[in-house]
Amino acid sequence: MSVSHLPRLLRNHPLRRAGGDRAGETPTPLDRTSGPPAPLRNQDNNAAMSLPDSHIIHRRVVVLGSTGSIGTQTLETIAHLNALADAGQSRQRFEVVGLAAGTRAELLTEQAHRFSVPFVALANPDTALDIPARSFQGRDAPEQLVRETRPDLVVAAMVGAAGLPATLAAAELGIDIALANKETLVAAGHLVVPLARRAGSRLLPIDSEHSGLWQCLQGLCPRGEHLVPPCVVPPILTRAILTASGGPFRTTPIDTMRTATVEEALAHPTWSMGKKNTIDSATMVNKGLELIEARWLFELDADHLGVLIHPQSIVHAIAELADGSSIAQLSTPDMRSPIQLALTWPMRLPGCAAQLDWRTLTSLDFTEPDPERFPAIGLAYEVIRRGGGAGTVFNAANEVAVQAFLDRTIPFGRIVEIVEAALRNIPVGDTPWDRLPGGAHRLSLGSKQTTSKQERARTGWKPVPRMPETLEEVLTLDATAREFARSSL
Repeated sequence: MSVSHLPRLLRNHPLRRAGGDRAGETPTPLDRTSGPPAPLRNQDNNAAMSLPDSHIIHRRVVVLGSTGSIGTQTLETIAHLNALADAGQSRQRFEVVGLAAGTRAELLTEQAHRFSVPFVALANPDTALDIPARSFQGRDAPEQLVRETRPDLVVAAMVGAAGLPATLAAAELGIDIALANKETLVAAGHLVVPLARRAGSRLLPIDSEHSGLWQCLQGLCPRGEHLVPPCVVPPILTRAILTASGGPFRTTPIDTMRTATVEEALAHPTWSMGKKNTIDSATMVNKGLELIEARWLFELDADHLGVLIHPQSIVHAIAELADGSSIAQLSTPDMRSPIQLALTWPMRLPGCAAQLDWRTLTSLDFTEPDPERFPAIGLAYEVIRRGGGAGTVFNAANEVAVQAFLDRTIPFGRIVEIVEAALRNIPVGDTPWDRLPGGAHRLSLGSKQTTSKQERARTGWKPVPRMPETLEEVLTLDATAREFARSSL
């Protein structure tokens, strides 16, 4: 059989199909797992075939957000994995067939030349691309790229809600998605997850916390199935804990934190990330987004999710089990580790990230997050309980507020205030915000409270009560929340 037929065969391999239900089937927990790898089948005679040890399996990859922090580290990891294949240490080789960026045309061009990429996409329609690859430009360019290339894997690393249409397209086409863009599930998990299950698309987490939890859950299925998101976790799991470094303001006096400068907020003590994610880490909105994403990846409700401050950033997730034991995933704070696992799963290969040196670990500290210092975590729990379009509002308002802070339009302490005001004033889902368990979540950081009636009178706000049921409605609600946030600056 010709090697060129292998990508087509691999698309129907049980390892490709795990994590989502077959089209037209009713989802069950068992359907969202897979057993041990089955042999490939020759399509002509359905006879089992084995691959020779020397055979290289090629995977075609599109990287959305290739010029950002996760995107550049993904390309670095792909170069490392291909070098392993050249040295005979791996049977996987990755071909980058498409790259997408927002505005950084020069770096996109450089990447396309380095990896001989045949297709590129640039969201900015006004920038000329001097590149031999076929190019798409404009707002819909990333989605066009995914539909044109039909790769084996899409790395979704575009910042914010901009990557949502392209990620939905990948799910619709049954393409595996290495998910770094948490905003996709926060804003539209109710659309992405059912679509991924129907089409057989797996959501392989790149966020270190979700990757860590995914690794903790392996081996908990009684029949040894592989557990692949989106999935239902085994009932033995009682709580999933995501860790957080605490950011640069973990011990800063709250009054000082409210007036922190952009430079102070960007000085993360352990992780190297883009500006938006770094500010989200400082407010802990980042952890709130991760809680909501975990709800969709693993079908966990708010009562089965937890957060612990862990300043060393060595333990990334903890699975608490009903038998009294816990399983934790530990590694150095290097995003190339979860990126590589998402690319090579279920295989594990020598990594390009530093190995954890147990001899240098003198302490691992854990504390509960202070709700006064980090009210965003409480808001995220309420978003999970509320459902509907609350996640869309949470994410959109935060993106506007973070950009306003980076532009030095608002002080640091206003970011979470604006997010809560949007959630309080835009009724989505079935439960009014002030009737949730425990009542409306009050802002801390010493801010004055504003009632919904007062805020609506000031902004002339018109509520949008219905839950968004299509991509267009999600984008409309997203625009509505952004408009409200801008009016609140």
